[in-house]
Amino acid sequence: MDRNKLSHIADDGRVKMVDVSAKPIMNRKAIATGKIYIEQKTLDLITKKSIPKGNVFETARIAGIQATKKTGEWIPLCHPLPIEFSDVEFEVFSEPKPFIEIKATAAIQAKTGIEMEALTAVSAAALTIYDMCKAVDKSMTISDIKLIAKTKSPV
Repeated sequence: MDRNKLSHIADDGRVKMVDVSAKPIMNRKAIATGKIYIEQKTLDLITKKSIPKGNVFETARIAGIQATKKTGEWIPLCHPLPIEFSDVEFEVFSEPKPFIEIKATAAIQAKTGIEMEALTAVSAAALTIYDMCKAVDKSMTISDIKLIAKTKSPV
């Protein structure tokens, strides 16, 4: 494949799904992270489990895992994958400005990668935190969503 050619664009300019039918099944794993900056008072409410909508971290974890499983439906041309593992973790930082770091891991044995699933998990978890806290914090900012690791190895 020509590295300068876009994999989702056919020679005639049509959008296409990449054909992975001839690729071997591999063990694949991806890790993505993101941040949501919040006010300290909001962070305190979250850690004390005092947000009126409920347990923020557990709800966001479920949202991230569900998003992992639905990525093929949300992202055009993304292959639907039978997810074998998904996890979402949170780490709280108060300095220099309060934020929560979200880390999502996804793994599968498949013919194509799983990075979009990890990125989608982080995005959904961040949006869930935003939704659950928006009544008490109007200044939240979601940022820095990125892939930090992607591996594959023979089955």
